[in-house]
Amino acid sequence: MNDINERFTVRLRKAVHVFSAGHFITLTDDLCEAVHGHNWLVGADVEGRPDAHGMVVDFIMLRDLLSQIVSRLDHSMLLPTQNRLLHVSTAAGPVVDGVAGPAEVTVRFQNRRWVFPADECRLLPLENTTAEWLARWIGRELQGAMAAAGRPITGCLRIEVDECLGQSAVWEVTPR
Repeated sequence: MNDINERFTVRLRKAVHVFSAGHFITLTDDLCEAVHGHNWLVGADVEGRPDAHGMVVDFIMLRDLLSQIVSRLDHSMLLPTQNRLLHVSTAAGPVVDGVAGPAEVTVRFQNRRWVFPADECRLLPLENTTAEWLARWIGRELQGAMAAAGRPITGCLRIEVDECLGQSAVWEVTPR
């Protein structure tokens, strides 16, 4: 039976892999949507050959590392730092009675301006905070975390980010 082409996939879809976050994206060079939020759901699939113990990947490690990554995004404003249409800057907060307030993040798009508390923002090295780019960022963070834990993902990794029930984007990487 050596001629059978088998595929094994571990699929992770847990309630703990949901994060609530605000964002907005530039839709075109001249159009930027309003600030809004989602309850994002993150799923991960890992394909590969089972090891000597019959596992493609350690479910618990995968779950815990993905939870750590997702928790960094929860209850925050997601802001892209590589969007050529947005100017994102961080500065000390306003001085009140001689005391500087908390740091702030200012975002500018054409004649629009937003100011957010810095500790509530996640500045991400993305072109836009779309589900597609978030899926890739989460996937790359997960790859790094698994490798750092001594269990690198050697097969195909697929990350799905659902921004509202039934509307999702998928990023996939297959090692060479």
